[in-house]
Amino acid sequence: MQAAPASAAPRTLSYAEWRALEAAHEARADALTAGRRERAERGEKHPVEDFLHTYYPTRISALRRWHPGTGVLLEGADERADWRWYRAAPAAPGAVAVDAHAFIEARAASVDFIALLLSRTAERTARFGCFGLHEWAMVYRQGEHRHQAPLRLGQAGTDAVVEAANISCTHFDAYRFFTPEAAPLNALAPSRDNQPELEQPGCLHAGMDLFKWATKLGPLVPGELLLDSFELARDIRWLDMQASPYDVSAWGADAVAIETPEGKAEYVRAQRGFTERGNALRARLVAAVTRARAAA
Repeated sequence: MQAAPASAAPRTLSYAEWRALEAAHEARADALTAGRRERAERGEKHPVEDFLHTYYPTRISALRRWHPGTGVLLEGADERADWRWYRAAPAAPGAVAVDAHAFIEARAASVDFIALLLSRTAERTARFGCFGLHEWAMVYRQGEHRHQAPLRLGQAGTDAVVEAANISCTHFDAYRFFTPEAAPLNALAPSRDNQPELEQPGCLHAGMDLFKWATKLGPLVPGELLLDSFELARDIRWLDMQASPYDVSAWGADAVAIETPEGKAEYVRAQRGFTERGNALRARLVAAVTRARAAA
């Protein structure tokens, strides 16, 4: 993967420029989270979109907070001088910038793992033969399920699909939720230790996790990239549930019936598009780390 040049000179944004970017970011974040906030007020839950706010426990206030990324000086941003991971810019009186040195020094192990995982994943050939069967393996031979939505094929029909399939899940954080009966049916044994060796860009969960890695990189990630990763995770989650054994028609989604040849083909078409989007975001995240390391 080619990263952006790391030695670029700092860019300066005037007060008016960065305030406009901040306001646009906040408006976009508000639009992306409007449904979640409205449902919370009504005490309602959504089995598709709420996943992004529960499995990835990032506060909406954190999504709304705009960061310029490393190598950008903000003029007139005195209030940010006291923010965590920010500092006054010695060469530009009155300006502040993200303190990449402090962030990387405090979270070196996490930054190193994320950069390694993203780089290795991007270098690997995408696989398109899983058909989202991880969600089926999570309910295999299980009477109680994580979601309240009913199973489209019932328990027996769902179990039959799992038993007839060749399951080859490469993603540890999906595999670890397989039922005890389903885990031995997987062709691989993903773990946290072998994650950098197994993760591949065709995996829907690896694409959704780009949002997780963006949040863990905090202010090193520009606001636009954070929200782009959130949007990708949201779009992937819809396919993830449409292709799952659950009936999500009550939430306006048609099933992608991966138990049929037509459904498998539909799934792979969408999966290829998400892979392209995910690899583009991986490159941007790795570039953000590269810039931060150079500035540190």
